[in-house]
Amino acid sequence: MKLSNKIIITLLAIGLIGLVSFQVKKNDRYFEIIKNLDVFTTLYKELNTYYVDEINPTEIMETGIEAMLESLDPYTNFIPEDRIEDYRIMSTGQYGGIGTTMGKIEDRHVVMMIFEGSPAEIAGLKIGDELVEINSIPVEDYSTDEINTLLKGQIGTIVEVKVNRTGVKKPLEFSINRDRINIESVPYYGLIEGDIAYIRLTEFSSGAGASVRSALVELKGKGAKKVILDLRGNPGGLLNESIEVSNVFIPKGLEVVSTKGKIEEWNKSYTSNKNPVDINIPLTVLISNNSASASEIVAGVMQDYDRGVLVGQRSFGKGLVQATRPLSYNSQLKITTAKYYIPSGRCIQAIDYSHRNEDGSIGKIPDSLKSEFKTRAGRVVYDGGGVSPDHDVVNKGYAPITIQLIKKGFIFDFATEYYYQNPDNKPDPNKFAVSDKLYSDFTDWVSGKDYSYTTATEETIKDLKETADKDKYFEFIKKEIEALENEIQEHKQEDLKVFQSEIKRALKEEIISRYHKRQGMIESSFENDEEVEAAIKLFNDEARYSNILQAGE
Repeated sequence: MKLSNKIIITLLAIGLIGLVSFQVKKNDRYFEIIKNLDVFTTLYKELNTYYVDEINPTEIMETGIEAMLESLDPYTNFIPEDRIEDYRIMSTGQYGGIGTTMGKIEDRHVVMMIFEGSPAEIAGLKIGDELVEINSIPVEDYSTDEINTLLKGQIGTIVEVKVNRTGVKKPLEFSINRDRINIESVPYYGLIEGDIAYIRLTEFSSGAGASVRSALVELKGKGAKKVILDLRGNPGGLLNESIEVSNVFIPKGLEVVSTKGKIEEWNKSYTSNKNPVDINIPLTVLISNNSASASEIVAGVMQDYDRGVLVGQRSFGKGLVQATRPLSYNSQLKITTAKYYIPSGRCIQAIDYSHRNEDGSIGKIPDSLKSEFKTRAGRVVYDGGGVSPDHDVVNKGYAPITIQLIKKGFIFDFATEYYYQNPDNKPDPNKFAVSDKLYSDFTDWVSGKDYSYTTATEETIKDLKETADKDKYFEFIKKEIEALENEIQEHKQEDLKVFQSEIKRALKEEIISRYHKRQGMIESSFENDEEVEAAIKLFNDEARYSNILQAGE
């Protein structure tokens, strides 16, 4: 049926109007961009010309850029030329340096950890050494970041360091030859109880998938019949490595993740493209509030395909894809280009990433804001932020006294002294325990030192007093508040005794680290690890494990 000329003319007119409208809108947008750039340029010029004090052009410009990007999301960042190396380390897990983790305890810059086989270990540096000079430059007023920058450098170059060591009167000097440092994405794997394998994955840097794959193959060869994959605290990393890790446990050809963005080229679907190691071995995946990005992809994939049971706490909720775009003067822009979607169709990005708890975790999300999805077996799962575990484990954390003893460096320093008093008495990470006698030595050692602390209860009482004073009620409840404060102080005097179990645990891990580095620290922590214990119990209750994956719980 042919259209009349009148209808054709009408349709052409509508199309023309739409085209003109689109062009006007497009031109309006370009005009807005040009106008605002002009305003910004003239403002910047006026500030530099007339502001009463001298302005550092680089600092003020970076402040402006960072504030602008912060209004978008927490992950779109400007990377100036002097921070490119740090970004490259995060992406590749490799850098030229000496292989130490530095930290600050009070006013001391201390070697907190040394990588096994690193230039630092070969040269003779030890955990607990206090760094005082780098290349004859005193570092007492430097930040930890500045010290790390000085220690890094081109492979093959030498860095001179001077340290104070426990029990040694004069400072020690070391010439350390910088080398390529590979940060291990899998710092520990092994059989932890019978036929239960444990693999700790700390980041998704280059080669993470291959490391998990080889670890599982080796452990299966040693008799592993169940696997715990630990992603707690893993901040993520490379997208392709999340696919590689997932592919270890799921068949070839399954969708792992898809990305959707404004630019069509960022709309992609990624599938597993290798033969798996084992698609049937019982699996638990440990997650925490700080498991983010690539960690959440792997955890979500295992949940969506009912491949394993998730144990722990709801993950961080970072489902945004970043890409780097080159800018002038060797700087870069790390920009959010898309969102991640896991196989059920869920987006793991938090609905509102601007409002989080103090620890960075997502607060409670109203049910009305969550959408329902289904796993392959029909289990109900939700979006709204992160991935929720199939089996919740409340992480109680340390008591305030333990936190303060760690923060002040008393547990760290006591472990260092213990090491130098017992250099040849190398403890077994699985058998060593802090005896009552050793703990008594610690309490004697720490007595007289300042480890005062304020509990959350005391902070609440302080707020109550201020509110009561404003409301003119303080005099009415003054005696009750004072009685409560006195009772808390009496209890705090007994805290070394009340919380000795967890303080002993912290002491044990520090002491073990002096002899066995990071691997020993991880291995020694299994005894009191609530999430690991929960995973083992699930494996030992086959009916419950199967029920979670089939029908939910």
